Amino acid sequence: MKLSIGIVGLPNVGKSTLFNALTKKSVPAENYPFCTIDPAVGVVAVPDDRLQQLSSISGSAEIIPAAVEFVDIAGLVEGASKGEGLGNKFLANIREVDAILHMVRIFAVDDGSGDKQHHVYGEIDPLRDIEVITMELVMSDMETVEKRMDKNKSKLRTNDKEVAAEQALLEKLQVHLESEKPAHSYDFSEEEQSIVKGLNLLTSKPVLYSFNKKSGGKNLDETDPEKFAKVVEYVEKQGSKYVKVDAATEHDLKDFDPEEKAEFKNELGDTADDVDGLIREAFNLLELITYFTTGEKETRAWQVPANSTAPVAAAAIHTDFEKQFIRAEVVAYEDLIGAGSKSAARDAGKLRLEGKEYLVKDGDVIEFKV
Repeated sequence: MKLSIGIVGLPNVGKSTLFNALTKKSVPAENYPFCTIDPAVGVVAVPDDRLQQLSSISGSAEIIPAAVEFVDIAGLVEGASKGEGLGNKFLANIREVDAILHMVRIFAVDDGSGDKQHHVYGEIDPLRDIEVITMELVMSDMETVEKRMDKNKSKLRTNDKEVAAEQALLEKLQVHLESEKPAHSYDFSEEEQSIVKGLNLLTSKPVLYSFNKKSGGKNLDETDPEKFAKVVEYVEKQGSKYVKVDAATEHDLKDFDPEEKAEFKNELGDTADDVDGLIREAFNLLELITYFTTGEKETRAWQVPANSTAPVAAAAIHTDFEKQFIRAEVVAYEDLIGAGSKSAARDAGKLRLEGKEYLVKDGDVIEFKV
């Protein structure tokens, strides 16, 4: 199951610095056959303390965490939807990812140290920066919608109900996008959701905002809380979440162990979220849950969409498991840790057999019977 998050934003806002910090969290790609081997793609482990606990119980030889791909997409510029810069290539890269991490700089161009760090607009205005990128994505989606509407015109004469339903939605979407609103802010019906999914619109992808701070610098959330509050209000109105991260510090400390890193960040007065928190939020953005398999060979995290049935979850291990599924032996993570072993959990009545209709829950420890 390929899961990828594209890091987007204006030039010089810290995307590549963050990407380099993230790749320190990289895991061997051979454990994740869906992953792309590309310099601009990092296969990043999702931090999960439960893995170590399960491994200790099972005496596992190896721990394999869940993973997501982070894609370093070069800086978009105003006019990208019209082909400015390498706009078409960048927009195509965004189209291929499942979700977007929108990097926004909130530290000043001149932090008082004399080290002026260039910003494409010469000054810091996060709301403007967000709106520039959002509008480029909206304008690209408008083009997608218009092309699809033109393509449907000849088919409408056949009285095809599916085409008619799609065209009706496209007309509504066209009006919505022309009002400079992203597709994900449109209230789709259940039927419309299946239609819009096939359009692969850029602004229908979930977005996590990452506000890039600088330790010891002039950061907007501290120098002008009211202005920053308006940025947060905009993000929340979009139904999105945000994290604060100091990409440069995360990059500089990427080789330190967790305790040393925490000590240095404290000395620097760094109050931003760490990169592990960003990874977790990005993973949550994909609306996934994690279940585990554990034994002497390995303890492993598997990610599947929320509300997946047991056979669908089994397919994450191997597609044949879904077809050959008989039942699943399931115990909740908390119950297994509390019991101390699978046999003790079984004796306590915490381990149970589930059939094809069972909806897998986050933290389930499962052994599939096929």
